[in-house]
Amino acid sequence: MKDGLYLEVIACSLADAIAAEQGGADRIELISHYDVGGLTPPLDLVRAVVAAVSIPVRVMLRDAESFFVPDKGDRAILARTANELNRLPIEGLVFGFLRRSGSDGQTEIDLALVEQLLDSAPDLLVTFHRASEALPDPGTAIEALDPYPWIDTLLTSGGPEPWPAKVDRFRDWTARAAPGKTILVGGGVDEAAIQALRPTTPLHAFHLGQVVRAGRRIDGPVLATEVSRLAELLRSSGPAVPLESPG
Repeated sequence: MKDGLYLEVIACSLADAIAAEQGGADRIELISHYDVGGLTPPLDLVRAVVAAVSIPVRVMLRDAESFFVPDKGDRAILARTANELNRLPIEGLVFGFLRRSGSDGQTEIDLALVEQLLDSAPDLLVTFHRASEALPDPGTAIEALDPYPWIDTLLTSGGPEPWPAKVDRFRDWTARAAPGKTILVGGGVDEAAIQALRPTTPLHAFHLGQVVRAGRRIDGPVLATEVSRLAELLRSSGPAVPLESPG
């Protein structure tokens, strides 16, 4: 996008992906099962989408609703899928996994699984998705993921509060993010989020889902006209400060 902005749109179908590109999206997050937050889409759909669009595509890597994958067999399946996706002309993966550690069962990022998946898909960039919001302090994900240069994006809603209440948090997280890593705002982004965050924070990457779908339903198709409208709102809602695009 112009003015240093970057717009990612969730797609669940070939038609969604084409509409997102037509509306001016800069990147597609391709998923299945939107109703549970997104699972790995069929590989045939991935192939069809990358053949039909020219913008980058990142693909969800997640086999079940839970962010916890303690079973070794399930972890191996994820690694095999990551390797299969590594062979396709996509830009990257979208994943986030957690584990419980210590006697108190504290939740932390499952770095062993993260490293296994990075090794399985060495040619792909990674968005670490909203699993980080289940951490006791979601901001700790910024430092925990810093040693992994291929993880260049952290997708987060910033927490459950109303968008204006999260301005200071997003400012802090953006300042803490290492060079080359981007905070991607997602999780119910709408007009209110854009109007609250664009003029007041350095955020420049936004992730759109229901707001650009017919009826704002998760089962509604992506509408190119709505993508275009939100893209224009992003351009007009904040200072035109040149910033690097993620990815």
